[in-house]
Amino acid sequence: MNLAVTEALFSRHPSDDEGVLSARRAAVVSSAGLARLAGRVDLGDYLLLGEGEAQISGRRRPALLAAAFEAVVGAIFLAHGWAVACDWLTDLAGPEIGADLPAASLKSPKSRLQEIAQRTYGVRPEYRLLDASGPDHRRTFRISVVLDERTLGVGEGESRRIAETAAAAEAVAALEREAAAAAEADAPGDPPESATAGPAEAPPGDPLP
Repeated sequence: MNLAVTEALFSRHPSDDEGVLSARRAAVVSSAGLARLAGRVDLGDYLLLGEGEAQISGRRRPALLAAAFEAVVGAIFLAHGWAVACDWLTDLAGPEIGADLPAASLKSPKSRLQEIAQRTYGVRPEYRLLDASGPDHRRTFRISVVLDERTLGVGEGESRRIAETAAAAEAVAALEREAAAAAEADAPGDPPESATAGPAEAPPGDPLP
């Protein structure tokens, strides 16, 4: 899948540098990206799940959908060869492959937060586990992200990675709000009234001699 998507992206975006192409590819072949493609063919409806997994919305779990989608692509490759599997995958992922999105929007929240943290504070964000609950097959993690001893975001998810991503997204949003507020505060205000008012009118009375 990586090779097929990489070739398609390089053909569609030949002027992009390696970093941008890698970000574009990650947006397609990440767990979230593959789960989105699985949803495009309603793959969840065809999964054979145990009763417990089916009752807890297993057919919509991103990790499960992504893994199943990988298996389908592998099966197509084994049954019909590289060309058919490649064409099927890249046709399905056509909207993502062809999208001319800015590079920043393609990066994961964790990558964006790390860039902001290193550029602004010179440190890396720290992810701290706050809680892990539920049975082993259905854990829920709650994680905070701390930057310069400030807790900027908290996220929850069925894996540490998903929880960290949610926390990072919240932190990026908080930092962007702070930056916008600081820029607004530093922006020049309206000029003083005396600088914009016209010449003062003489008071009514007798004309000057």
